[in-house]
Amino acid sequence: MVKGMDIHLHCREAGTGRPLILLHGNGEDGSYFIHQIRYFSKYYRVIAVDSRGHGGSPRGQMPLTLSRMAEDLKEFMDERQIGSGDILGFSDGANIAMLFALKYPERIGKLILNGGNLSPAGVKPSVQIPTEIGFWIASHAARRSYEAGRKAEILGLMVKEPKIPPERLKGLTMKTLVIAGTKDMIKTAHTRQIFESLPDAKLRFIPGSHFVAKENPVAFNKAVAAFLMDDRHPF
Repeated sequence: MVKGMDIHLHCREAGTGRPLILLHGNGEDGSYFIHQIRYFSKYYRVIAVDSRGHGGSPRGQMPLTLSRMAEDLKEFMDERQIGSGDILGFSDGANIAMLFALKYPERIGKLILNGGNLSPAGVKPSVQIPTEIGFWIASHAARRSYEAGRKAEILGLMVKEPKIPPERLKGLTMKTLVIAGTKDMIKTAHTRQIFESLPDAKLRFIPGSHFVAKENPVAFNKAVAAFLMDDRHPF
């Protein structure tokens, strides 16, 4: 175990070649990316990581925050002796990827941000308001129920985080794909703000909801593959 790391992150791995690290969203695990693992493992060493407190990864004793999860990713890469790789993050995974990129830009080749947000205000009210109500209820029940406490902690990641000023993204020079569903729960204007804040980015909207990688994997994978291979590789 790498010094400073209190847990081992669980992951799913397939394929060989350049690492392509997949980061799932809130309350999920790496199995969300089943279509991407199958597709991209033909060309990459695909590693779908379960974030701290999600899937097969233990909660540990450290704070459950997106910043801590970004540090976990760095320590996971150190442990696996992965100097750098391409990263695809979905939802909270995209937010973790942005935080990781801001602190460790040299560890990323290309960056794919799917359905990320810079702050809770980037989420449409139809999703954010019920999330905040669920967080409030779970927080009050946490004193009597361990499960309620766990739910409050997970929902808290969406209610309290992230807090990324858009101007900070201007310092990221890696090639980035910002990709979202046409009916995403992230506000379209917010997705465009992320794109416009990045110096070397492309923007794609794929027919579907926030979960477009799972709902419309053919179109999603084609867009990601074209970006990763600079439109030159006949995936």
